Parts: sequence; C-alpha cells; structure tokens
Amino acid sequence: MEMLETETTAAKRPVWNAGRTVGAKRALKPKQIWEIRFYLNQRRRLRDRALFDLAIDSKLRGCDLVQVKIGDLVSGGQIRTRAIVMQQKTGRPVQFELLPDARASLLVWLDRRGGTVDDYVFPSRVDHSKHLSTRQYARLVDEWVTGVGLMRSEYGTHSLRRTKASIIYRATGNLRAVQILLGHSKIENTVRYLGIDVEDALALAENTEI
Repeated sequence: MEMLETETTAAKRPVWNAGRTVGAKRALKPKQIWEIRFYLNQRRRLRDRALFDLAIDSKLRGCDLVQVKIGDLVSGGQIRTRAIVMQQKTGRPVQFELLPDARASLLVWLDRRGGTVDDYVFPSRVDHSKHLSTRQYARLVDEWVTGVGLMRSEYGTHSLRRTKASIIYRATGNLRAVQILLGHSKIENTVRYLGIDVEDALALAENTEI
C-alpha cells in the first residue's frame, strides 16, 4: 500500500522534542540559588538579578512574571513586602511575599530602570512599552543555569516557579499551604507539580513523631 504524500511528509518531520529531556524540570537547591545570585552579581546584571529573585519569591508562571508592573510591587516609593497579581491561566489572584534579598535587588533595578506605576518591571529591549517576552525569559534562565555549571536540559523557567514551593513543602509537609502559594485550584495539581510520590510521603511520616 502506497503512503499518501501528507503521510510521507509527517513521517519525515522530526518530533518537536527530539533530543530534549521530557518531564518536570528540577527545582533549584538553596546552594544553587546563591550560586546564581553570585554569578549575576559578579557580572553586574541588575535586571537579571531582580528578575531571578522575583521569580523565586513570587512562584509565578513565566507568562505572569514578565507582565508584573511596577505598581504591583511598589507602594510609597518602597518595595512591598507582599504583592498580589492576577494569574493569566486561571483568572484568579495569587499573593506572594517579597523577602529582603528580592526587595533589595528590585529596588536597585527600578532605580536604574525608572518608569511609572503603569510600566512593566521588565520591559522589552525591542519595544520599551512592552514587557520582556516569555521566550527571552526562558533564554535568560538557560544562561543562568549553564553559567553555574548546571545542565540546561534539566532546568527551565518552571524550575524557578517550583523552587521555593518545593523547599517549603519539604520543610513543612503542608501541601495546602503550597497549593495556595502556587495558585492551584486543585490540590491534585499541586501533588503532580511537585512530583510527590509514595517515597516522599513515607519520608515525611517517618520524621513525624507522635
């Protein structure tokens, strides 16, 4: 039986993820977080350091992170200790904390960046009125992780979203708290996102004395 021309073309077309690592990207460990911060500080990359810190603390998806506006983070000339943004995917608001390291790097960047409360925190370099693209954000993350010796195939933008959530879960075992912080509507989504399995559950149980 002869193959149709469209079938032949489809058979020859390479699979979109050929040669790539498929599956959840790894969360960063605390040591790796500080290595990336040191890497960015050494190169005086103020924007990237602020972007990295905000990504870690906010736990936002990339599409939401790049659309954060100055007014979302700043009040009375100071960086807020807590902020709230509307999630593009779910249409639901999510609140997050901004710890001293993130507030400091954001303040330094915004002093350099300037702008009004209606401007994006991280503008596009092509069109200053638009925000940094998610594709460029992904390229930056690739550069950061490879810059400290990590494998690009194992880390990505979701690594930054998962990092603090994973640390909080392993320290507390409070899955409901992590669900709220990630803005998930269902706790099952949080379980899948964190990659929690039976071994994780048993390890938490073994460390809990009654």
